[in-house]
Amino acid sequence: MKRKILVLCTGNSCRSQIAHGYLQNFGGDKVEVYSAGVEVHGVNPKAIAAMKDDGIDISTHTSNNISEYQGVDFDFVITVCDNAKERCPYFPNKATKFHYNFPDPAKVIGTDEEVKKEFERVRDLIKNYCQEFISIQIE
Repeated sequence: MKRKILVLCTGNSCRSQIAHGYLQNFGGDKVEVYSAGVEVHGVNPKAIAAMKDDGIDISTHTSNNISEYQGVDFDFVITVCDNAKERCPYFPNKATKFHYNFPDPAKVIGTDEEVKKEFERVRDLIKNYCQEFISIQIE
């Protein structure tokens, strides 16, 4: 039976999209991964590029609002920023909740190279978290 995982962030544009890609990659056919935001900001092209650099294509992902998944019976809900944790709606099901406040790479101000490095740094933090999550919770 596939385990259903929801990754929740503020705008479903960067951190939740990156986590979605890695959880699906590491979990394979054992998981069904969804991502959403408490708002919808669209998938950030820099997140797509950072993931592509690590061999994962999230270019077809969409930015979704949490309200779209109210009827889904999730096994796990992972919030990847404090704002989403505070604003996360109540899920009246058995979902086990996890939280990790990753930095928001979209807020970095600097040169193109500095911004790219921050996306890569946050991507790698999320990658490690997701790999550990799958190895402990799914396998």
